[in-house]
Amino acid sequence: MATGINIRTYFNGSWHASDLAVMRAADHAMWLGTSVFDGARYFEGVAPDLLAHCERVNRSAAALMITPTHTAEQMVDIVREGLSAYPKTAAVYIRPMYWAIAGDDLGIVPKPDETGFAICLEEIPMAPQGASTTLTTTQFCRPTLDSSVVNAKAGCLYPNNARMLSEARAKGFGNALVADALGNVAETATANVFMVRDGEILTPIPNGCFLSGITRARHMTNLAHDGVSVREAVLTFQDFREADEVFLSGNMMKVTPVKEFDGTSYQSGPVTKRVREMYWDWALSE
Repeated sequence: MATGINIRTYFNGSWHASDLAVMRAADHAMWLGTSVFDGARYFEGVAPDLLAHCERVNRSAAALMITPTHTAEQMVDIVREGLSAYPKTAAVYIRPMYWAIAGDDLGIVPKPDETGFAICLEEIPMAPQGASTTLTTTQFCRPTLDSSVVNAKAGCLYPNNARMLSEARAKGFGNALVADALGNVAETATANVFMVRDGEILTPIPNGCFLSGITRARHMTNLAHDGVSVREAVLTFQDFREADEVFLSGNMMKVTPVKEFDGTSYQSGPVTKRVREMYWDWALSE
């Protein structure tokens, strides 16, 4: 499924100027869901935290018992080569991927050292400054580590996210604010979340049911350098109803202001604007 345009695919040692077919019908991942990916961004001539995203896809592979075949540094070099075909004005989504090819005698457990690998580049615009979204609740929650590989960016987790997002859209909202198994806020269907209340910035504490994102960590580091701390805490839906500002943090769009949560309205306030400003200042200085 192509989301963007001008797609290039790295597979079997070379770049291809197409949305190349890379998986076979009998591949383990095709019928048992053993695939992982990560996503980085290229915009205005820079690819912030690219190494960190490549490191994470290797950790994700190991969590699904898939043997990584490339170092993070090798992936960075391959991505840089692929990006050279795009103009500096392009906004490109960078997706390194692994999948299991074969299974054991019963077919369930992936065989070690039989791993597919590809990198997909596709042009997807960055959200314009000021673009916002709305949130609602959902009947679906984040899974836990004892039942799902929530410590990986795994393709098999995303049908649950799709249910959340589809439900939110059917209710007329842009995204879902999602609970963990205990009913506390974890993240949204597509991104980590922050809130601001009485000048304090808070974000759900990572409890093993969601990925504590690379962009999330970058915002927290930038804020710390700006003399502002972020408190990780157990947060309820009521906490978000009492917030002054709410914004999403994710690789795809970096900072997305939230203007409403189930009838509670917010302004895109000074903290949200400052976080976005600091991210771009940091990214373009790297």
